[in-house]
Amino acid sequence: MGTDVHIVLVGERTSAIAKDAQARIGDLEARWSRFIATSEVSRLNANAGYPSVCSPETVALVRRAIDAWRVTGGRFDPTVLGAVMRAGYDATFDSLPATRADVGTHDNRTTGTDRIVVDPITNVVMLPANVGFDPGGIGKGLAADIVSGEAMAAGAEGACVNVGGDVRVRGSSPNGNAWQVDVLDPIDPLLVRSAVVLADGAVATSSRARRAWTVGSQRRHHLLDPANGSPVENDVVAVTVVASDGWRAEVLAKAAFVSGVREGLGFLDRSGVEGAIFDTNGALHTTTGWDVFAAAA
Repeated sequence: MGTDVHIVLVGERTSAIAKDAQARIGDLEARWSRFIATSEVSRLNANAGYPSVCSPETVALVRRAIDAWRVTGGRFDPTVLGAVMRAGYDATFDSLPATRADVGTHDNRTTGTDRIVVDPITNVVMLPANVGFDPGGIGKGLAADIVSGEAMAAGAEGACVNVGGDVRVRGSSPNGNAWQVDVLDPIDPLLVRSAVVLADGAVATSSRARRAWTVGSQRRHHLLDPANGSPVENDVVAVTVVASDGWRAEVLAKAAFVSGVREGLGFLDRSGVEGAIFDTNGALHTTTGWDVFAAAA
């Protein structure tokens, strides 16, 4: 998934469960990565305008993405693939040139989440013609949800799955208490700026501090505003959200990022979740319930 994955399991038989969890991450990447030509997501994009039979996991991914588009009022849009490609994010980040004169990929695909067709009975998905699906804004959180849930079902007493900063915890931590998740400074990742404690839930972070590159004289990053198809340029550097599920925390973090500090905090409050937003001056702004939520840390 173009990132590191860390899995912590508590209980007996954790070695066998961990091996299964690692394999499951690989399985989901093989289904969902837009950088793997044989993935189901790549096949969906290649067959846009025509129906494709997908696995239940991919159907669930697409359905969650549509739900996320609705609940965020379009602030999160899984069909920004064309804009992502035009911005220059046309290869895995590790292989992406840090600087280049121009983008070689001129992708004319548009957005169209409202026109995606999903039949969960037959597992058929059809993207609209000339529309591309990008799972980058939701796949990591959903993967953490799936893998942590399956680990608990296999007998783990506790599970923490961290997929590129999207963390899902369940059950007991190694010390027998709830899990503590640190919120790191986006510029200095060795600096802990806050922390939250969870027995069962998710913490996800969206940041433009790392995944950035330069095209000509323009600095670009992977977080795009669906309204204009361009990398977001506002007063936000990073957003961390606490929610019940990883996929939900991830999409709400991205929606708050697009909104800016003031509107982003209001959006998170209205969404019934807690969050912390780092502005361009390094200040940390939090939702109304954050201090109570983080007080046990």
